[in-house]
Amino acid sequence: MHLFERMREDVTTVLDRDPAARSRLEVYLCYPGLHAVWFHQINHTLWNRGWLFLARWLSEVSRLFTGIEIHPGARIGRRLFIDHGLGVVIGETAIVGDDVTLYQGVTLGGTGKEHGQRHPTIESNVVIGGGAKILGNITVGENCRIGAGSVVLRNVPPESTVVGVPGHIIFREGKRVVITDPKQINDPLSEALGAVATEVSKLQERVRQLEGSGTTEARSASFQRIMDDVDYQI
Repeated sequence: MHLFERMREDVTTVLDRDPAARSRLEVYLCYPGLHAVWFHQINHTLWNRGWLFLARWLSEVSRLFTGIEIHPGARIGRRLFIDHGLGVVIGETAIVGDDVTLYQGVTLGGTGKEHGQRHPTIESNVVIGGGAKILGNITVGENCRIGAGSVVLRNVPPESTVVGVPGHIIFREGKRVVITDPKQINDPLSEALGAVATEVSKLQERVRQLEGSGTTEARSASFQRIMDDVDYQI
Protein backbone atom coordinates (compact mmCIF):
# COMPACT_ATOMS: atom_id res chain seq x y z
CA MET A 1 0.00 0.00 0.00
CA HIS A 2 1.22 3.49 -0.87
CA LEU A 3 2.39 5.61 2.08
CA PHE A 4 -0.31 8.25 1.66
CA GLU A 5 -3.04 5.65 1.30
CA ARG A 6 -1.79 4.05 4.52
CA MET A 7 -1.92 7.44 6.25
CA ARG A 8 -5.50 8.04 5.11
CA GLU A 9 -6.45 4.59 6.33
CA ASP A 10 -4.92 5.31 9.74
CA VAL A 11 -6.82 8.58 10.02
CA THR A 12 -10.07 6.85 9.13
CA THR A 13 -9.33 4.27 11.82
CA VAL A 14 -9.02 6.99 14.46
CA LEU A 15 -12.28 8.60 13.35
CA ASP A 16 -14.02 5.22 13.56
CA ARG A 17 -12.71 4.26 17.02
CA ASP A 18 -12.50 7.55 18.89
CA PRO A 19 -15.77 9.46 19.42
CA ALA A 20 -13.73 12.49 20.52
CA ALA A 21 -12.23 12.88 17.04
CA ARG A 22 -14.19 15.60 15.23
CA SER A 23 -12.34 16.10 11.96
CA ARG A 24 -9.55 14.73 9.82
CA LEU A 25 -7.51 17.88 10.39
CA GLU A 26 -7.73 17.41 14.14
CA VAL A 27 -6.61 13.79 13.80
CA TYR A 28 -3.68 14.71 11.56
CA LEU A 29 -2.42 17.39 13.94
CA CYS A 30 -3.45 16.32 17.46
CA TYR A 31 -3.04 12.55 17.78
CA PRO A 32 0.44 11.57 19.00
CA GLY A 33 -0.41 7.88 18.72
CA LEU A 34 -0.90 8.36 15.02
CA HIS A 35 2.35 10.31 14.69
CA ALA A 36 4.21 7.56 16.57
CA VAL A 37 2.89 4.91 14.18
CA TRP A 38 3.95 6.96 11.15
CA PHE A 39 7.39 7.54 12.64
CA HIS A 40 7.66 3.82 13.22
CA GLN A 41 6.87 2.97 9.61
CA ILE A 42 9.87 5.05 8.54
CA ASN A 43 12.11 3.74 11.32
CA HIS A 44 11.17 0.12 10.67
CA THR A 45 12.02 0.50 6.99
CA LEU A 46 15.43 1.92 7.89
CA TRP A 47 15.98 -0.88 10.41
CA ASN A 48 15.21 -3.58 7.85
CA ARG A 49 17.64 -1.98 5.40
CA GLY A 50 20.47 -2.10 7.92
CA TRP A 51 20.45 1.55 9.04
CA LEU A 52 20.20 0.43 12.65
CA PHE A 53 21.71 3.44 14.41
CA LEU A 54 19.73 5.97 12.37
CA ALA A 55 16.51 4.05 12.93
CA ARG A 56 17.18 3.83 16.66
CA TRP A 57 18.02 7.52 16.91
CA LEU A 58 14.89 8.54 15.03
CA SER A 59 12.83 6.36 17.33
CA GLU A 60 14.19 8.41 20.24
CA VAL A 61 13.19 11.59 18.43
CA SER A 62 9.70 10.15 18.01
CA ARG A 63 9.56 9.29 21.71
CA LEU A 64 10.58 12.85 22.60
CA PHE A 65 7.71 14.35 20.60
CA THR A 66 4.98 11.76 21.23
CA GLY A 67 5.74 10.16 24.61
CA ILE A 68 5.41 6.77 22.92
CA GLU A 69 8.35 4.40 22.57
CA ILE A 70 8.27 1.93 19.71
CA HIS A 71 11.47 0.09 18.93
CA PRO A 72 12.19 0.21 15.17
CA GLY A 73 12.56 -3.57 15.14
CA ALA A 74 8.97 -4.16 16.25
CA ARG A 75 6.59 -5.49 13.59
CA ILE A 76 3.28 -3.66 13.51
CA GLY A 77 0.26 -4.43 11.36
CA ARG A 78 -2.26 -2.10 9.78
CA ARG A 79 -4.70 0.20 11.55
CA LEU A 80 -2.99 0.22 14.95
CA PHE A 81 -4.76 2.81 17.12
CA ILE A 82 -2.85 4.14 20.14
CA ASP A 83 -5.35 6.23 22.12
CA HIS A 84 -3.80 9.01 24.24
CA GLY A 85 -0.63 6.95 24.17
CA LEU A 86 1.60 8.55 26.79
CA GLY A 87 3.89 5.90 28.27
CA VAL A 88 3.23 3.19 25.70
CA VAL A 89 6.29 0.97 25.18
CA ILE A 90 6.62 -1.63 22.41
CA GLY A 91 9.78 -3.76 22.50
CA GLU A 92 12.14 -4.78 19.72
CA THR A 93 10.77 -8.25 18.97
CA ALA A 94 7.12 -7.47 19.62
CA ILE A 95 4.64 -8.36 16.89
CA VAL A 96 1.33 -6.50 16.64
CA GLY A 97 -1.41 -7.64 14.27
CA ASP A 98 -4.05 -5.65 12.42
CA ASP A 99 -6.80 -3.54 14.04
CA VAL A 100 -5.21 -3.50 17.50
CA THR A 101 -6.06 -0.77 20.02
CA LEU A 102 -3.66 0.26 22.80
CA TYR A 103 -4.40 2.77 25.53
CA GLN A 104 -2.00 4.89 27.54
CA GLY A 105 0.70 3.20 29.60
CA VAL A 106 0.58 -0.17 27.84
CA THR A 107 3.85 -2.12 27.82
CA LEU A 108 4.65 -4.91 25.38
CA GLY A 109 7.89 -5.84 27.09
CA GLY A 110 10.36 -8.57 27.96
CA THR A 111 11.01 -10.33 31.24
CA GLY A 112 14.80 -10.59 31.28
CA LYS A 113 17.98 -10.57 29.25
CA GLU A 114 17.16 -13.53 27.02
CA HIS A 115 17.90 -13.31 23.31
CA GLY A 116 15.72 -14.01 20.29
CA GLN A 117 11.95 -13.56 20.51
CA ARG A 118 11.51 -12.03 23.97
CA HIS A 119 8.48 -9.77 23.53
CA PRO A 120 4.82 -10.64 23.06
CA THR A 121 2.84 -11.34 19.93
CA ILE A 122 -0.50 -9.53 19.81
CA GLU A 123 -2.80 -10.99 17.20
CA SER A 124 -5.45 -9.04 15.30
CA ASN A 125 -8.41 -7.16 16.76
CA VAL A 126 -7.09 -7.03 20.34
CA VAL A 127 -7.89 -4.20 22.76
CA ILE A 128 -5.44 -3.57 25.62
CA GLY A 129 -6.56 -1.24 28.41
CA GLY A 130 -4.56 1.54 30.00
CA GLY A 131 -1.55 0.53 32.07
CA ALA A 132 -1.67 -3.14 31.10
CA LYS A 133 1.62 -5.03 30.90
CA ILE A 134 2.06 -7.90 28.46
CA LEU A 135 5.45 -9.42 29.21
CA GLY A 136 7.63 -12.08 27.66
CA ASN A 137 7.48 -14.32 24.62
CA ILE A 138 3.75 -15.02 24.83
CA THR A 139 0.82 -14.75 22.44
CA VAL A 140 -2.45 -12.91 22.96
CA GLY A 141 -4.96 -14.44 20.56
CA GLU A 142 -7.34 -12.71 18.20
CA ASN A 143 -10.31 -10.72 19.50
CA CYS A 144 -9.04 -10.62 23.08
CA ARG A 145 -9.67 -7.86 25.61
CA ILE A 146 -7.05 -7.09 28.25
CA GLY A 147 -8.35 -5.05 31.17
CA ALA A 148 -6.69 -1.85 32.40
CA GLY A 149 -3.82 -2.48 34.78
CA SER A 150 -3.59 -6.21 34.07
CA VAL A 151 -0.26 -8.03 34.05
CA VAL A 152 -0.24 -10.87 31.53
CA LEU A 153 2.58 -13.42 31.72
CA ARG A 154 1.05 -16.42 29.96
CA ASN A 155 -0.50 -17.15 26.57
CA VAL A 156 -4.08 -15.99 26.16
CA PRO A 157 -6.34 -18.00 23.84
CA PRO A 158 -8.45 -16.19 21.22
CA GLU A 159 -11.79 -14.64 22.17
CA SER A 160 -10.81 -14.14 25.82
CA THR A 161 -11.15 -11.33 28.34
CA VAL A 162 -8.38 -10.96 30.92
CA VAL A 163 -8.25 -8.84 34.08
CA GLY A 164 -6.15 -8.66 37.23
CA VAL A 165 -2.63 -9.15 38.53
CA PRO A 166 -1.60 -11.69 37.46
CA GLY A 167 -4.01 -11.79 34.53
CA HIS A 168 -7.11 -13.97 35.02
CA ILE A 169 -9.26 -15.13 32.12
CA ILE A 170 -12.83 -14.22 33.06
CA PHE A 171 -14.58 -14.77 29.72
CA ARG A 172 -13.74 -17.06 26.82
CA GLU A 173 -15.75 -17.10 23.61
CA GLY A 174 -18.46 -15.12 25.36
CA LYS A 175 -18.82 -17.56 28.25
CA ARG A 176 -17.82 -17.07 31.85
CA VAL A 177 -14.78 -19.14 32.82
CA VAL A 178 -15.14 -21.34 35.89
CA ILE A 179 -12.26 -23.66 36.79
CA THR A 180 -12.93 -25.98 39.72
CA ASP A 181 -9.74 -28.05 39.66
CA PRO A 182 -7.56 -26.72 42.52
CA LYS A 183 -4.44 -27.73 40.57
CA GLN A 184 -5.26 -25.01 38.07
CA ILE A 185 -5.47 -22.27 40.70
CA ASN A 186 -2.19 -20.39 40.57
CA ASP A 187 -2.75 -16.85 41.77
CA PRO A 188 -2.97 -15.55 45.37
CA LEU A 189 -6.61 -14.42 45.20
CA SER A 190 -7.86 -17.71 43.83
CA GLU A 191 -5.73 -19.68 46.29
CA ALA A 192 -7.26 -17.69 49.15
CA LEU A 193 -10.78 -18.31 47.82
CA GLY A 194 -10.01 -21.99 47.43
CA ALA A 195 -8.79 -22.18 51.02
CA VAL A 196 -11.96 -20.46 52.25
CA ALA A 197 -14.11 -22.88 50.26
CA THR A 198 -12.29 -25.86 51.79
CA GLU A 199 -12.69 -24.56 55.33
CA VAL A 200 -16.40 -23.83 54.82
CA SER A 201 -16.91 -27.35 53.49
CA LYS A 202 -15.24 -28.78 56.60
CA LEU A 203 -17.45 -26.64 58.85
CA GLN A 204 -20.55 -27.77 56.97
CA GLU A 205 -19.60 -31.38 57.44
CA ARG A 206 -19.07 -30.78 61.14
CA VAL A 207 -22.46 -29.07 61.48
CA ARG A 208 -24.09 -31.94 59.62
CA GLN A 209 -22.64 -34.41 62.08
CA LEU A 210 -23.78 -32.37 65.09
CA GLU A 211 -27.21 -31.14 63.99
CA GLY A 212 -28.37 -33.48 61.26
CA SER A 213 -28.76 -32.94 57.53
CA GLY A 214 -31.91 -30.78 57.25
CA THR A 215 -30.46 -27.38 58.05
CA THR A 216 -27.13 -28.09 56.45
CA GLU A 217 -28.66 -29.04 53.09
CA ALA A 218 -30.18 -25.59 52.83
CA ARG A 219 -26.87 -24.05 53.76
CA SER A 220 -25.07 -26.20 51.22
CA ALA A 221 -27.37 -25.09 48.43
CA SER A 222 -26.87 -21.46 49.39
CA PHE A 223 -23.12 -21.93 49.57
CA GLN A 224 -23.10 -23.67 46.20
CA ARG A 225 -24.90 -20.74 44.59
CA ILE A 226 -22.24 -18.40 45.97
CA MET A 227 -19.39 -20.61 44.78
CA ASP A 228 -20.95 -20.84 41.31
CA ASP A 229 -20.35 -17.12 41.00
CA VAL A 230 -16.67 -17.37 41.93
CA ASP A 231 -14.24 -17.62 39.01
CA TYR A 232 -11.20 -19.77 39.62
CA GLN A 233 -8.94 -18.46 36.88
CA ILE A 234 -5.97 -19.91 35.10
